[in-house]
Amino acid sequence: MTQPCPLWLAERLRAAGGAVDVAQYMDWVLHDPVHGAYGSGRLRVGPKGDFATSPSLGPQFAALLAPQIAQWLEQYGGSPLSLIEAGPGEGDLAADLAMQLVAGSPELARQLELVLIEPNAGMAARQRRRLAAAPLRVRWASFADLAASPMQGVLLAHEVLDALPVTRVIWDGACWRRQVVRLEEAGAAGLPLRLEPGEPLDPQVDAAEWRLLQLRGLLAHHRLPAGWTTELHTAVASWLADAAAALERGVLLVVDYALENRRYNVETRASGTLLAYRDQRASGDLLGEPGHWDLTAHLCLETLEADACSRAGPISWPRPWRRGRRCCGWLIQPGSAPSAGLPWAARLIVWLPPVCFCRSSPHPRVDRTPGFSPLPTTTGAAGPGAGFGCW
Repeated sequence: MTQPCPLWLAERLRAAGGAVDVAQYMDWVLHDPVHGAYGSGRLRVGPKGDFATSPSLGPQFAALLAPQIAQWLEQYGGSPLSLIEAGPGEGDLAADLAMQLVAGSPELARQLELVLIEPNAGMAARQRRRLAAAPLRVRWASFADLAASPMQGVLLAHEVLDALPVTRVIWDGACWRRQVVRLEEAGAAGLPLRLEPGEPLDPQVDAAEWRLLQLRGLLAHHRLPAGWTTELHTAVASWLADAAAALERGVLLVVDYALENRRYNVETRASGTLLAYRDQRASGDLLGEPGHWDLTAHLCLETLEADACSRAGPISWPRPWRRGRRCCGWLIQPGSAPSAGLPWAARLIVWLPPVCFCRSSPHPRVDRTPGFSPLPTTTGAAGPGAGFGCW
């Protein structure tokens, strides 16, 4: 597969020796402040934009979330409390949640501020316009800002982890190789880009990737054909560590697309799940018009859970339960969500936080929330979505 390469990207690739890991390519074409799809603010979210998400279709999604978020926040009491959203997109979900919480829990809302984590200046500018009249106090911060002064409250990430850069690997019939994006200097037409197998993965040098292959069950005996390709979510563990450092006490809720190993590791999923999105279209061409398409990949539930439960550093999930956080399980919900009054159908997975960890006791308690509906996710997606909760 070859595609013409813009000059700005060709210069980056030359400086890197002519080829880079797919994860580096994704970071450049999504987040470069001038040329990246998100960094420049070029991508638009909504029915008339490049892709639609549940919050962009109306306030129903926020109406589903708000009562549960209010219940979580009320457990902490006192002031201040924070509702933190990472990767807020156009700001629709933050705006709708602010309205819902002020209307449904006015006493709580008086203690609450809305904190948005948006690394891309182009997106942050649109969020500021969208939230100019929000009924809650609003500020923007980075993960580093919050780590320096951790908050108590709820941290929400809706369709964020699926857009983190991924390492793509390919089975050549004998070993796993890292896939790279290469610049063809001698190309017949312009400067074409090509996806090709790189060096074999080494268990010592590439320990993070090797660990994820093991968690995916791809180091054991398998019958996958040569050329079978998948993605490894190498950026998720550090993202979770940043999220944990931002919360002194609270809940992390992630809603996103995900597959279990048994659905990921099948011969028919020969190109993984990484796709490009633009103008309400999905494409398997990952190199076309770099900086103009969104790139996303389904999460893997087993590796997501393992990353949350085994992170060392500022916290450990679930042992030794430092700073009172605990990782929780997931719920699979097939079918549609007709009770939400929404017109689409998708296979959904929702992670609810069924376990609270109390600092004063080493024994977790079950805390299942009745009536919390499965959450609809992006329209038209193939496969399930996932939500993830940590205390």
